Amino acid sequence: MTRVKGGYTTRRRHKKVLKMTKGQWGTKHRLFRRANEAMMKSQWYAYRDRRNRKRDLRRLWIARINAAARLNGMSYSRLVHGLKQANVELDRKVLADIAVRDSQTFASLVSVAQQG
Repeated sequence: MTRVKGGYTTRRRHKKVLKMTKGQWGTKHRLFRRANEAMMKSQWYAYRDRRNRKRDLRRLWIARINAAARLNGMSYSRLVHGLKQANVELDRKVLADIAVRDSQTFASLVSVAQQG
């Protein structure tokens, strides 16, 4: 079997990894082996945190809705239950945005939830 030299392919792969780890500290952006480890770890963190971001944002929205609801004399759980009873189909992202930007509209939503 003939010998295959992989210089071109290997160099391209190494350059790609080193380009991805540009900005890392120390040998993580200079040496291929360390850079490859750092790159794989960073990709794993990015994959995991894309899912965690959704979780974190939902917690933030709930905290904002709860704070605004309590300013209007109602708890978060009663507000969400009342809105569901009144067939108001607003998700938490929109509710949180209304709570932050437009307090009068949110107050009217609270009154709808109290009646519902």
